Amino acid sequence: MTEKKVDSDEVITFPMSEEDGISFEMIELLFFAYRDFVADPDTMLATLSYGRAHHRVLHFVNRRPGITVAALLDILKITKQSLARVLKQLIEDEYIAQQPGETDRRQRRLFPTVKGRDLALEISKCQARRIEEALQTLPPETKKASKAFLYAMIEPQGRPTVRSLNHGLEALTVFEPEESSRRK
Repeated sequence: MTEKKVDSDEVITFPMSEEDGISFEMIELLFFAYRDFVADPDTMLATLSYGRAHHRVLHFVNRRPGITVAALLDILKITKQSLARVLKQLIEDEYIAQQPGETDRRQRRLFPTVKGRDLALEISKCQARRIEEALQTLPPETKKASKAFLYAMIEPQGRPTVRSLNHGLEALTVFEPEESSRRK
């Protein structure tokens, strides 16, 4: 690895590269794949003056009707303030309904409305189509390997939540590296 020395205030004219000890290929493939994966939903939601946060809330409320606000916050890893703004819009526009818990009336449970289910399905169909079209260009065994790869990128403490949402992942076996080797 050839090191290029620069002063802290010097303008750098050469790009980061594999010589820096990082393979940028996968990073950039993930970046561009994600960009294109969310492009269709972004366009659909923009017509409603909604963004990606609305998409995520709609998705998980539809995947877990009756989810509590606390559980949704845990999945999304966002602040209460961020969720409150998005949730208020989705409730006012009748995509989501909020009901008190059956045993604890302070608990807020979220349910999709028919309108909310229809929108979530429309968004998911375009994303599913993109995934299926990509998988069709690859050997059949690639689907399982792709799932394993994406699952392995999730932090270990988040995996039980992901498995609970996707029962098909129960059969998925992923090499679990030792905790000390994950982030260095």
